Amino acid sequence: MAKFELKLPKMGESVAEATITSWLKEVGDTIELDEAVLEIATDKVDSEVPSEVDGVLVEKFFNVDDVVQVGEVIAVIETEGGEEVSSEIENESTQVESPAVEEVENTITIAKETIAPVVSSGNRFYSPLVKNIAKQEGISQDELDALKGTGKDGRVTKNDILDYIQSKDNTPNEARTKVETPQVTAKPTEVVKPEKAPVISSGEDEIIEMTRMGKIIAHHMVESVQTSAHVQSFIEADVTNIWNWRKKVKDAFMKREGENLTFTPIFMEAIAKALRDYPMMNISLQGDTIIKKKNINLGMAAALPDGNLIVPVIKNADQLNLVGMTKQVNDLANRARNGKLKPDDTQGGTYTVTNVGTFGSIMGTPIINQPQVGILALGAIRKVPAVIETPDGDFIGIRYKMFLSHSYDHRVVNGALGGQFVKAVTDYLEAWDVNREI
Repeated sequence: MAKFELKLPKMGESVAEATITSWLKEVGDTIELDEAVLEIATDKVDSEVPSEVDGVLVEKFFNVDDVVQVGEVIAVIETEGGEEVSSEIENESTQVESPAVEEVENTITIAKETIAPVVSSGNRFYSPLVKNIAKQEGISQDELDALKGTGKDGRVTKNDILDYIQSKDNTPNEARTKVETPQVTAKPTEVVKPEKAPVISSGEDEIIEMTRMGKIIAHHMVESVQTSAHVQSFIEADVTNIWNWRKKVKDAFMKREGENLTFTPIFMEAIAKALRDYPMMNISLQGDTIIKKKNINLGMAAALPDGNLIVPVIKNADQLNLVGMTKQVNDLANRARNGKLKPDDTQGGTYTVTNVGTFGSIMGTPIINQPQVGILALGAIRKVPAVIETPDGDFIGIRYKMFLSHSYDHRVVNGALGGQFVKAVTDYLEAWDVNREI
């Protein structure tokens, strides 16, 4: 029999860790190739980790709610065969020696020498991450064996050893010397964590725990407000031509494309054009450095059935025609509602759009999606009386209008740029060709 190390896969360039939300397989269960072993969640999206081999699950290194780094071994699967199997892709031409092969072999040898063995003295198991931290921090085997673990079967987790290191750093030098003396056996160190403030409510109130995603969203919103200097510009757009044109073509569009033509892709097209006209709105800020983005990737805030929010991304939005934009919008919205988004679907956004008008709001002041510098809220389309200017004079007529609310980061976007950008979006919407072909 051989053992295969199942590692947490890479899930996008900005995702470094994930939280285990549930194990779909237990130790002893048979697993087939590509069958989901566990479910994970990042700050972007929920996903599954499939098996890369057929076999039997023999070890699980993490529990539900544990945070795992990308590349960490999360489980071991026993497979048929006589040699140890690694989750890394091996070169099939092992008989052909080359400088590249020798370099890889040297790298593997160095890595094996650097990382401490997984199993310590006795029957207690330590993950590679815990052993590596212990080695780097100079923690002796006796200290590690005496450390109380909070994981399954008393396993020492990453948080346990980091808490222990922190407690050592806060220990006076004399006491630390005694602990580190070989003749003295270190006692288990229990780190007392501050208790949560008690929930105060009357006996008739219902207490609802925030969901994991809700906590993440709350954290990001507070962080964004504390990071960016939010300022807003508002403008009203006359979208009567768009309203009438969509009403005229939507049935033919559905018949031809099999897609529902909503207002969202029409707005997205105008926003992508405006970003192309004002590229300094399509930036991100890292410290004191401005990153001017080459691609225009529009984030599209979508409400989930549980009330939470997710932002799938339309990549290279300025390169899509209206049909392509419609298909992208509908596909991402449908998969968001059904929980089928992939991690990459929420990565790489450069500007975000949120449609507050879906819920009847005429305007809003949205919070910037970090590290972007702007977000546009689309208000509800309303039928209102308006002044119509003509060569023969001004008249009062019924028009379809909506408010656009632009929030932007005043650290790098001044009022002129913020106002010019949202005005450009309005100009594109109001100049809509009522004779446009689909």
